[in-house]
Amino acid sequence: MDYRQNPAIFVADALGLDFLNSVATPVDEPVDWLADGEGLLAWLAQADLVPAAVLTQMREQATPAELDAVAARARELREWFREFVRAHKGQRLAAHDLEALEPLNLLLEGDARHDAIVAAAPDALHGLQLRTVRRWPSLDALLLPIAEAMARLVCEEDFTHVKACEGHRCTLLFADHTRGHARRWCSMALCGNRAKVAAHRKRLKEREGV
Repeated sequence: MDYRQNPAIFVADALGLDFLNSVATPVDEPVDWLADGEGLLAWLAQADLVPAAVLTQMREQATPAELDAVAARARELREWFREFVRAHKGQRLAAHDLEALEPLNLLLEGDARHDAIVAAAPDALHGLQLRTVRRWPSLDALLLPIAEAMARLVCEEDFTHVKACEGHRCTLLFADHTRGHARRWCSMALCGNRAKVAAHRKRLKEREGV
């Protein structure tokens, strides 16, 4: 089954964690939405991280092997960051954690962006607006908006509220923004309902055993 035909999972309330969730086990077997170059382009489009025109240009100018290679680098980046998040979730980040993030800073150094005056949306109050524009000099530039999302997670999210779903076999991570920070599941539609059904069946068996 080609899982690229299915929407990727965006339930984390933080795009940097959604990137980690680009490999998951939504049903019975692991699914990697970044398994190849086309998968990476599809995920970037769904995450709204790269303009559609840029993705089309990259697809037209690069070979499948070149796209697969940058997807492999994205997977390596994902698993490196997963180790950092798993090691630090549930606790506040501090200045001494900066050293562990050096690979991310090195990636961010390659970003090429500038401000530009562009036409605003037709219904905007003003006809012009200032917008940050990113250059895309190579395929590796596709990793830069991902790196920015990861950096925003590290700098703007309270890691004491970064959690792993409690669902059986679920590998999804999320930022708990609920009141009281009592969120336990990646989503009620996925693991939440499964847990309710399992608990109900357990209660029935216990009653039958009485």
